[in-house]
Amino acid sequence: MKNKIRRMINTMPLNKVRFWIQLSMFVLFVYGGYVLIDFGSSIPIFACPYNSETGATCYFMPLQHQLAMPANVLFGAAAISVLVGLLTFIAWFVFLNKAWCGYVCPFGTLQDWITALRKKLGIRYGTYSQTQFEKLSKIKYIFLAIVIVIPLLMGIGVLGREWSGAFCQICPARVISPMFSGDFSQWKIDFSTVTSMILTTIGVLFAAIFFVGSFIKKRFFCFFCPMSALHYTLSDLSLLKLRKDGDKCTKCGDCYRVCDMQIKDIADDVISTNILRDDCMFCMKCVAACPEDDALHVDILNMRVFSSTKEGFAKRMGMEKPEKNND
Repeated sequence: MKNKIRRMINTMPLNKVRFWIQLSMFVLFVYGGYVLIDFGSSIPIFACPYNSETGATCYFMPLQHQLAMPANVLFGAAAISVLVGLLTFIAWFVFLNKAWCGYVCPFGTLQDWITALRKKLGIRYGTYSQTQFEKLSKIKYIFLAIVIVIPLLMGIGVLGREWSGAFCQICPARVISPMFSGDFSQWKIDFSTVTSMILTTIGVLFAAIFFVGSFIKKRFFCFFCPMSALHYTLSDLSLLKLRKDGDKCTKCGDCYRVCDMQIKDIADDVISTNILRDDCMFCMKCVAACPEDDALHVDILNMRVFSSTKEGFAKRMGMEKPEKNND
C-alpha cells in the first residue's frame, strides 16, 4: 500500500495538481474576506490588506509599523507583540518553505496565469543572460532592506511619518490586489507630501511594469520580491527540503529548462545536497522533469514525499513506459 501511494505521487501530473492548488489558494487569500476568513497578519505571501476582501495580511505591513516605533517602545512594551508576530511568521513558513511562492502566493499565481495567456497567444518568452540573472537576483535584498531599514530610521527620528509603510507604497500588490474585488482606487498618486508623491508614483509605475514584465518573462516579479529574500534567510529552518543526489544526475539539463527562475545550479551543481537557491519558488517542476530515479527529491523531516523517477518522467512527457532493461 505504501509503495502504491508513493508511486501514485511520483507519477502524478504535477502541473495539473499545482494549477488546482494555486487556484484554490488564490480564491482563499484574495476573496476569503467575503466569508469572514482571516489567517491573520503574519502570512509569508503577498496577501495585500489594501484588498478589503483578502483572507490574510502580508507580514510586511505589520512588520514595518512595528519597526517604526520608537526604540523604547519597540524594545519595551511592544517587544512581546513584535516577537509573537515574527514567530508566527516563521511558524507559517516552516511548513512549506519557499513553496509559499510556488503554490500559495496570489501574486505568483497571477504571473503564472499571465504566462499561460502569453503561451496561448504564441508569443515566445524572454530570458536573462547569466550575468543579468546574477545582478537582478540581488535586487530583492535591496527591497528587503527598504522593508526593514526605513522603519528603523523612522523609529530613531531620522525619517518622518510620511515614510510610513514605504515598501507598501511602492509595492505593485498595493495597486493591483484591490482590483480583484473591483477597487481601482489605488491607481493614483498621493500629492499630500513630496515623499508620498514619489512613493506612490513608483508604486503605480511598478504595477504597470509588473504586467508588462510578467507577460515577457516568467515569474518576472519574483526576481525582485523581498518576501522571497526573507524566505531564503529562513529556509534552513523549514521542514520541507529540496534535495539532490549528484551521483544520480546525468546533467541532461531538463530541470534547468523547465525552471521558470532560470536557476542553473539545479542542473550544474552535483555536489550540494540542499539544492534550494534564493530565487527558487519550490514549484517542484525540476523534480517532475528529471528522468533519473531519485536524483531530485522533496523531503519532509528527511522522509521522501516526492521523487524524480523514470516512470514519472515518461508519464508526464506522454511517453511509453521505459523498457525494463533500462530501469
